[in-house]
Amino acid sequence: MSKGYGAPFEIVEIKEPQFPAEKFNILDYRTTDLEPREDKKLIQRTIDACAAAGGGIVLVPEGQWLTGPIHLRSNVHLKFLKGAEVHFSDQFSDYLPVVFTRWEGLECYNYSPLIYARDCENIAITGEGILYGNGQAWWHWKQLQQAAADELCYAESNNIPVDIRVFGTEQAALRPQFVQPINCKNVLIEGITLIDGPQWTLHPVYCENLIIRKVKVNTNGPNTDGLNPDSCKNVLVEDSHFKTGDDCVAINSGMNEDGWRVNKPCENVVVRNCIMEGGHGGVVIGSAMSGGVRNIYIHDCKISGNHWGIRLKSMRGRGGYVEKVWFENIEINNVGREAIHINMYYPYSTVVPRSEAPPRFDQIYIKNVTGAGAAVGIEIRGLPEQPLQEITLDNINLKADQSLVCVDVEKLSLNQVRIEAKNHDSAVIENVKQLTLKQVSLG
Repeated sequence: MSKGYGAPFEIVEIKEPQFPAEKFNILDYRTTDLEPREDKKLIQRTIDACAAAGGGIVLVPEGQWLTGPIHLRSNVHLKFLKGAEVHFSDQFSDYLPVVFTRWEGLECYNYSPLIYARDCENIAITGEGILYGNGQAWWHWKQLQQAAADELCYAESNNIPVDIRVFGTEQAALRPQFVQPINCKNVLIEGITLIDGPQWTLHPVYCENLIIRKVKVNTNGPNTDGLNPDSCKNVLVEDSHFKTGDDCVAINSGMNEDGWRVNKPCENVVVRNCIMEGGHGGVVIGSAMSGGVRNIYIHDCKISGNHWGIRLKSMRGRGGYVEKVWFENIEINNVGREAIHINMYYPYSTVVPRSEAPPRFDQIYIKNVTGAGAAVGIEIRGLPEQPLQEITLDNINLKADQSLVCVDVEKLSLNQVRIEAKNHDSAVIENVKQLTLKQVSLG
């Protein structure tokens, strides 16, 4: 194995999936008296025909198309041509029967994601088309989901097997994801624009060899994250634009006891040349990182107008680990909270954990970060019983209202860190066992 993509860890360069050359235009698969644009099963019917023929390329041409859920098959390339506008049904019953999924880091059966693939190899979703998720129909469920979310979160500690965790009702109100390949290999998502899905937008789970390239995500609703690689291995994300109602890119690996049971880390991930704006966090790890996160390289990205810039978040009860993470060449401007935030007191979990198991964070390297307009330049907070292990910040140049807070860290190195702060007395460094300062200016 080699160090591909210039990463500081071993990762093979991921090859794009290959497909048979035969093309399947959805207009050739009309079987009802409905107008093609009103046939909610037309795209799915064409995918099934393509798969039955051994695979190929399914073409969605220019025009407006209404569809129900789309389930991909192995060796199928779904291509939305320029001018194609796909509108997903806002009828909840269209997304039944339930399918196996992972909902906010917890395995269960729920409404089908709008685009879904399970146990597939060699799949692609590409093109210049625009996909409208009609998430507005689902967003109010955020206010109705708490009872079901509690039931699901505590299912593992209550010894409830996954097969019994069946939701998919308006009463449970657990919103589906926009795009979710789960347990798939050799996946390409490229070029498409996704607008306003019900919940998380791009949510690959248990996938290996995944490329996400030149996508645009524009979402406004609650929990409408842009991209959530979840317990995936070998992932490349590049040249994409995220404008979201929650975190832009958030790397996860399962939550609490259920994450420990599955025990699949998210590893070997490269994110480069992306723009993140308007959401909660720009580039985020956690908080659902209970299966572990390691070997992450994020570089040459621009973050602006978010609440946080770089954010690593967890809390007591998550357990798990985050280690060997590199951020490099990041520009962060006009964030409402911290530009760089590593915090083990995440206060916004959907459900309060039952355990007190602390997470472990180690070997976090942040280099060449610039920007202005943050409320706080840097905040780093470990737990007293589990301090953050090794944190290195190198060549950081920020302007903020307050400079820096560092509490409960085993080993902290600040090299060429300059924060020009309006509040010159705002720096706090406490309970840091091994502190190295070189050319540091705070205030």
